[in-house]
Amino acid sequence: MISLNWISSGLLGLAVAVLIITVRRGLQREAAPVDPDRFDSVRWADLRRASLLVRFFEPLVVWLAGLFRRMFADELPSIQRDLSVSGAVRAWKPEEWLASRAIAAVLWAIPGTICFLKAFGGAGLVMAGVLVVLVGVGLRRRLHNEAHRRMWRIKTRLPYFLDLVNLLMEAGATFLNALREAVKEFQEQPVGQEFGRVLSELSLGRNRSAALESLRDRLQDDEITSLVGSIIQGEEYGSPLAHVLRSQADVLRIKRTQRAETLAGEAGVQMLFPSMLVMMATVLVILAPFALEFFDGGFFDQ
Repeated sequence: MISLNWISSGLLGLAVAVLIITVRRGLQREAAPVDPDRFDSVRWADLRRASLLVRFFEPLVVWLAGLFRRMFADELPSIQRDLSVSGAVRAWKPEEWLASRAIAAVLWAIPGTICFLKAFGGAGLVMAGVLVVLVGVGLRRRLHNEAHRRMWRIKTRLPYFLDLVNLLMEAGATFLNALREAVKEFQEQPVGQEFGRVLSELSLGRNRSAALESLRDRLQDDEITSLVGSIIQGEEYGSPLAHVLRSQADVLRIKRTQRAETLAGEAGVQMLFPSMLVMMATVLVILAPFALEFFDGGFFDQ
């Protein structure tokens, strides 16, 4: 027991020392100028400003990113899509995000590791490893849920966004001016933020098709793909863009109604089992006194 206490205290002291050293290095790295000759130095500068873990553990993040690039090659496209949809910092690469979350999982598990070592001895190391894996899986699941919720908000507000662009174009505005006004109106919504990126690319000189295709590749959703394809096809065949946007808004509105009906139907099925439990509990509460009297014999005495 004494040896385990010494081990736990040593691990805690080591963790504190590493934390102090990395904080000092991180602060020095933050103040240091960015090397202009370094490859993608601007991207790493953005990551340092956005993430404390990258600022303090950058060498470890780089090393783990190279390792995870080979270990999780099949999972990286899915992580990249969730990063894009969730509105995370654009500078992230999927393997770098995965490396930072692995470090976060280890840091979160340090108190649990010390407790497990004190309580279970050597078996506590296995339990600590399981805890690290669970925390890492939870962080990955959290990213996926954030991407799903943000995508839902985009698809919910997209018909209204297209309606506004359509009305502005029918009033005489160009597509660029109508898009700028719609983005300003929806700037607090994810749909406004995503089309704001399209507007930025258009302002930088990219053509409309390339900017919309970038939106499609970033979100990777069937409805967004259909919308982008319809706009590009309408431009190729000379169809009025306002008519294309109006028809796409109507289609998206119908699909949203269908999704709501599907969710309502699934809710009825999901509520069946809890409803049965409530009904059984109610029956037991009503019949339990009579059953107790029957088995005790008091029912016949009356």
